[in-house]
Amino acid sequence: MSQGFGRELPPHHVQPIHREVTRYLVIVPAVEGPSVARLFLESREQVAEVDAATEEVTTMIKGVAPSIGATGPEWDAALAGHSAAERAAAAVYALAL
Repeated sequence: MSQGFGRELPPHHVQPIHREVTRYLVIVPAVEGPSVARLFLESREQVAEVDAATEEVTTMIKGVAPSIGATGPEWDAALAGHSAAERAAAAVYALAL
């Protein structure tokens, strides 16, 4: 008797296509409430938004120096919901090369 013990074995796993690597983490300071950390692809497409005080965010930015300000035209669409002051104070971390 086989190791299936009379039951059909499951099919082989097929690996789906994954999304691109997250390239940028932008921490936008909030006037009220907690700061927000947003994760973006190279194309500046947002893929996640989390509380900036989480342990995961701290781990991702450990040893990475931020550039301050996300006021360039490449961030216009991605950060359209934020004021000019919030965008100027945002910390932009480049995560992967």
